[in-house]
Amino acid sequence: MKKNKNFAGIFPYLVTPLDDKGHLKEDVLADLVDHLIGKGVHGLTPLGSTGEGPYLDWETKKRTVQVVVEAAAGRVPVIGGVNNMTTHGAVHEAAETEKLGVDGIRAVLPSYYSVDHDQIVTHFRSVARAVSCSVTLYTNPQFANWDFTVDTLRRIIEEPNVHYLKDASGNIGKLMSIVTVLGDRLKIFSATAFVPLFVFMMGGVGWMAGPACLIPEQSIALYEMARKKEWEEALEYQKKLWPLNVAFQRYSLAACVKAGLEMQGFSVGSPLAPQKQLSPEGRKDLHRILRNAGAI
Repeated sequence: MKKNKNFAGIFPYLVTPLDDKGHLKEDVLADLVDHLIGKGVHGLTPLGSTGEGPYLDWETKKRTVQVVVEAAAGRVPVIGGVNNMTTHGAVHEAAETEKLGVDGIRAVLPSYYSVDHDQIVTHFRSVARAVSCSVTLYTNPQFANWDFTVDTLRRIIEEPNVHYLKDASGNIGKLMSIVTVLGDRLKIFSATAFVPLFVFMMGGVGWMAGPACLIPEQSIALYEMARKKEWEEALEYQKKLWPLNVAFQRYSLAACVKAGLEMQGFSVGSPLAPQKQLSPEGRKDLHRILRNAGAI
């Protein structure tokens, strides 16, 4: 098994730059990786929700991870996303993603039909056993019809390489139960943009999110305040960043992040259809928010 590198800090959920035919814009992705590392991020996560992972074919996913790993060149850890509705497919993607040189994988189970807790446990155990690297579990009940319970997680973390949970439920009560029952055995990354500070207060180790693509320095500043337990200052700082979260709630996340990166000079293209592009009104709103946040 590969040594766990103790992931912590700000891990932007990278967008996947695509041209109008859906082909990967490799140079733009490499430039974005270099830019974010230069801003001081602690790691990178390709093929998440912001990266439209569930929408991409395997060859595009594979090349995306390759480009990120090559561009990062060992400067920060890379956690590759695994998004597949089938256990067979997820096991294949996990094993192949590890071969590309990632430091860990982040596994989510998109669902169409309902799955029960035993199926969830079997799926993630199978994925974890397919790799030797560190595994981050990901739950986002807004886009699936299931969520982890404390008991489900307790069973999954019997696999020794399952180290982290990225939680996008926004359910602070559930997270408190996880922290109380499972302790340091499962370290937590915040996902939802409106709770990172509260996750840090409960002992969370970092934040994996799309907003960090647009506001890496501001995201790092929030993390450092939390790390120093400067809670009052951190709360006031998160309030200043709140309008960006409001925009994400009002418009599509991938559309917002991609439009914002275009404003910052990265030609990342539009989200894949049938996802919406950001409207002219949305672009105006987002530009104002990023300008006020010092991101443009």
